[in-house]
Amino acid sequence: MDYDFRELVENIYDGLYITDADRRITFWNKAAQRITGYAAEEVVGSRCCDNILIHVDSRGNNLCRDMCPLAETIQDGISRELEVYLHHKDGYRVPVWIRITPQMDAHGKIMGAVQLFTDISSRDASLLRIKELEALAFLDHLTQLGNRRYIELELEGRFAEMNRYGLSFGILFMDIDLFKTINDTHGHDVGDKVLMTVSRTMIHTARPFDLFGRWGGDEFIAIIRNVDSSTLSEVGERVRFLVEKTQVQTGDKTLTVTMSLGATMAGATDTGESLIKRADTLMYRSKENGRNRLTTDRRS
Repeated sequence: MDYDFRELVENIYDGLYITDADRRITFWNKAAQRITGYAAEEVVGSRCCDNILIHVDSRGNNLCRDMCPLAETIQDGISRELEVYLHHKDGYRVPVWIRITPQMDAHGKIMGAVQLFTDISSRDASLLRIKELEALAFLDHLTQLGNRRYIELELEGRFAEMNRYGLSFGILFMDIDLFKTINDTHGHDVGDKVLMTVSRTMIHTARPFDLFGRWGGDEFIAIIRNVDSSTLSEVGERVRFLVEKTQVQTGDKTLTVTMSLGATMAGATDTGESLIKRADTLMYRSKENGRNRLTTDRRS
């Protein structure tokens, strides 16, 4: 790579890395470090499938293992674009839009591939929301999510919006599985790290107009606007499997966590209390049926 071109790709806004034909990373730009948390010296020389970014698709499939789009491009020379969720160094998941093109020599032989990736999370909107919540004392400082009082106020606003304009919404009630065991086994510092990491996955995967908040302890509530029951379930399943793919590093051990969820749509006769109670009951049904699952009442 010549100097001028290296300077150009080193300073573009999008993440970019280059691999050889064996998927070994030969170049990693500054934006790739910003988006993933991994510095160039940590990844250059490694293969992209060596437990680094661990791409998963919207259904939770591990693309680095069996369905790697970069490997397919190296094989057939066809460029590809798709949305994936990559693994950040701190353990949470980041949604990115990736574009893969083959890298060829002067004779047209495929030498490797170039992957460009754009952070498509609502990070900027989330950061602005954090500042606003902090100013209003509605911020849970550990998780950087809205606190219980803020959730209650948001529910009041969503009910008013539904009654006035007919805009539907639903909620997800979420609880980290076996959280007490995590605290008892690894200590409360690790428990706090689990809460922070799970929360960052939520922040990075939320739509700008949805709200994820901490209800208390290891319980979270998401208010999902302008959806039907089917879409609410899709959002809930996406949150569930992205948390399942989240990793928390503690010493020389890597912890994985799961969540149980209950999902329900707000009805005309609901109050915030009745809506949360129903979602909470559905969440406990998920616990009783084996944890790490979503239960919904399919209200229309």
